[in-house]
Order: sequence, then structure tokens, then C-alpha cells
Amino acid sequence: MVYDPRPEFRDLYSIFTSGADSIGSHLTNIRARHSADDPLLVTTGSDIIFFPGSGRAPVTESFRRSTRGFVELTAISHLGVAVPYIIRMRDLGEPAWEEDANRLIERILNVRAVNDEAYWRDTVAVAAWSGAEAKIADLVDYSCDVTLRFLRQGLRDPAQLSFDYLREHFLDPVDSPDVPVPMNDMMAGTFGLVLLDSSHRIMGWLNDQAIDWERLMVIISGRAGRATAGLTWQTNSMCHLLWQASEHRLLPERLYIAPHAPSLVLENLRDDAARAELEAQFRAIWFSSRVTVELGRAMFEGYPAFRQVINPAPVIDETTKSLGEIPAIQSPADRRAVMTRLRFVMEDPAQQLANATAHYIIDQLCACGNRPAKVIVPGFTNMNYPRRSTQPG
Repeated sequence: MVYDPRPEFRDLYSIFTSGADSIGSHLTNIRARHSADDPLLVTTGSDIIFFPGSGRAPVTESFRRSTRGFVELTAISHLGVAVPYIIRMRDLGEPAWEEDANRLIERILNVRAVNDEAYWRDTVAVAAWSGAEAKIADLVDYSCDVTLRFLRQGLRDPAQLSFDYLREHFLDPVDSPDVPVPMNDMMAGTFGLVLLDSSHRIMGWLNDQAIDWERLMVIISGRAGRATAGLTWQTNSMCHLLWQASEHRLLPERLYIAPHAPSLVLENLRDDAARAELEAQFRAIWFSSRVTVELGRAMFEGYPAFRQVINPAPVIDETTKSLGEIPAIQSPADRRAVMTRLRFVMEDPAQQLANATAHYIIDQLCACGNRPAKVIVPGFTNMNYPRRSTQPG
């Protein structure tokens, strides 16, 4: 006999929990309407949208793929990971590793041919990198050169394509005349530069909105990086950025991470009717969680309450072998912590890859009044990249 609840029970279940006409939906929509004047901030994997409330039009800012320099620097950062991927394919006996290595070489050569200071200064033209364009061009050229040499040597002698050789001669060499800046440091530097730009712009943009932080409702909507990443305050860098930008006035209990919320497409905000519908939808999403918080407090008053705890990141030393939380970077010279964070964001599926340097960059920007030129970016500011070659690769 196939089990199927009787319709009487199904109807009783649905009157509270499901459908637009349920009791739960009614209260959610009522609370959303009552708070139509409160500010609402929605962030997605690439954009941030501020609804001021009272029917006023939203304002937006983008911080990932659509922003200047993101694709360029991320492409270079990926070199440090692409080579290990190729080595792993070879280890698995996959013949496609050689084709992928040659395709990577071809595209590196194409980039090296167009990379120069003028491109970064006049075309990319990122304000946070002003004055550093020549050094960025040097970083790009150097990273291309080191990767080309390693791949070509590996194609000639595949025995060199081992992880021991990779660490010693590419990722983490010590006092190497051929690889004076380890590619691990390059990855930290490019991560940091991307975060320097996006964090600088977002914090300046947030400051321009004159937000009432104590009343602000926040939804971090949809996917942010890997499908498993950024689902908690500790693993989502946007939480830390907003909290720091608010000078700790944002109440953590008013920020909800909603990985299953619908996507918010900026193009849909151009039409007044669609914009109003989207705002109402996201206010309802926020209150679908908030009403249970409010009722829990009223129903169980007198029992211990939930409180969002923002713990400081742990500090590591030379004796640390493993840890359960991503460590703090004490200073730009704290290379062990920087490298540990690079490992951590790859090993912990909950982490966004950007968290390799995100918290440190955000904290430093806040400490220096959001002036990016004052921030020391680990793996970049404190590294001497060889001058860009003018010879073909």
C-alpha cells in the first residue's frame, strides 16, 4: 500500500507552512509591509544593492567579474593552481594533460604580449592601484615567465612534474635565483590586490549612502563562490566587510545568509514595477527568518537567548600543525599565516577562496581611513618582482 497522508492532515499542515495563503506567509508579508521604510541591503555573488526604503529607488555597486581588473588579476592568480591541476591529471594517467599544458602556454604567451604598464594605468585604471601599475605589470610578466619555464621543462622531462618538485621549484622555493618570488606569494598578492580594490570601493560606496546601520536589514543572497562556501558569518567575507564598514554598528542578528534565495539580476531593477516587486520579495525573504526570531523571543522568554558570536581568528605559530578556524594574519610579514590561509581556503569547502587575504585587507583599509595606498598587501607590497621583460616569451 502506497503511503499518502489524508487530505485533512495535509490541509492542516499547509495552512501554516506552505503556500501564499498560509498563516506563516500572512505574518511574513504583514511584517514586511510594516517595515517598508527600513533600509534593506542585498548582496549577491557579484553585486550589492541598497534599497533605502519608503519606495525610493535602489542604488547598486558591483565587485567581481564586471569590475575592472578582476578578470586580469584572477587569471594570473590561477596560474599557481592551473599547474598543479595539470600535474594531478598526469598522475591519474590522463593523456589530456599535455594538451592542456600546451593550451595554457599559448594563452600565457598571448597575455605576456599585451601586458604593460600603460594597459594597467590607462585601460584597467583602478583607483586603488594608482601608482602601482608598473609593479603589477612586473608581477604579471614574472608570473607568466616562471609558469612558462616550468611547463616547458615539464613537457621536455615529465619526471619533473611531481608535487615535491613543484613545491621546491615553483610554489615555495627558498633563495632561488630563478624563482626569487615564490608563486605562493604571487597568489596571495593577487588575491590581496583584488580585495583591495573591491573593499575600497564598497566601503566608500556604503559610506556615501548614509545608512542607518542599526535598522538595516541585510540579505546575502544566493551562491558566493563555491557551492559549499560562505554560508556562515565566519566564512563569508561580506559579513566582515559590512560589519567593519559600519564601525560595528550593524547588528549581526539582522544579517541573514540565504544561499537558496532567488537570483537578483540588476537589469530587472530598471523597470519601476519590477523593481518594487523585487524589493517586496526580498523584504519578505528577510522576514521569513525574522518572524521566527521575534516569536521565539516572545514564546520562550526567560530561557537563554541565542547570540551571534564574532570570535577573533586564532593565531598560529611554528608549532601549529592544524586548526579548525582560519587563522589571523598578524602583519604583512606573517608569511606562515598567509600561506596557511591559502591552504585553508582550498581545504575547507566552507571557505570562500577570497578569504585568503580578505579579512586582513578589510581591517587594514578600515585602520587607515579607506586609503588603499597605505595598505601593505602581503605578497605584493613587500615583494620585489623582477622588472618586466620586453623580449618575446
